[in-house]
Amino acid sequence: MEQLFTTEGLIALLTLSMLEIVLGIDNLVFLSIVTARLPIEQRPGARRFGIALACVTRILLLLSLSWLASMTHNVFLEFSVRDLVLIIGGLFLLVKATMEIHGEVEGADEGDSSTRPAASYWGAITQIAIIDIVFSLDSVITAVGMVNNVPIMVAAILVSVAVMLLAANPVANFIERRPTLKMLALSFLILVGVALIADGLGFHIPRAYLYFAMAFSAGVEALNILVRKRHERAQVDGE
Repeated sequence: MEQLFTTEGLIALLTLSMLEIVLGIDNLVFLSIVTARLPIEQRPGARRFGIALACVTRILLLLSLSWLASMTHNVFLEFSVRDLVLIIGGLFLLVKATMEIHGEVEGADEGDSSTRPAASYWGAITQIAIIDIVFSLDSVITAVGMVNNVPIMVAAILVSVAVMLLAANPVANFIERRPTLKMLALSFLILVGVALIADGLGFHIPRAYLYFAMAFSAGVEALNILVRKRHERAQVDGE
């Protein structure tokens, strides 16, 4: 614990916290998409619950590093437990994102989310819990590879979770108000799903490529939003 307050420890904490925050983008986008189907009053609570689950999952994985190391041993043909988790998680993301895109394109009734039964809340929590395991595995393995100090890794996870808690509602509301951004977010989840499956099959796709693609697409959409606002303002002024 004393290493955490040294210069080297603080630099490691800052670096790892930034990395955990970036890796948490996937989780935050998925959280926003899943909770968007819930009644409005249930969404903030479901997001907090989902982020708390992610925090608990990551810390539990950190506290069982020996078991985590054994997950890289082959258990089925040439696949390890880690590979199988990544493949199943990637397939889950592909199916979920594809279903959501289908619902958006087919014009699903927007009022459905406010009239769904209470069981849908736990359905959303279950989906969040499943994908939390996948994202937590990826996050913790990255952390272990960078810093061999459990207190620093736990502190970095807590910092990233605090940032996610602050950003969850604003990000979700921002995506929900803009259908084109929601479609971009769903496309991003498909990219992440493909990357997870590729990792599970032994083909690593650097996350930086995915984040750059998403950032570029979001930048283009931001310009489109500004152009639309200017046109709307010009039409109002012309009237």
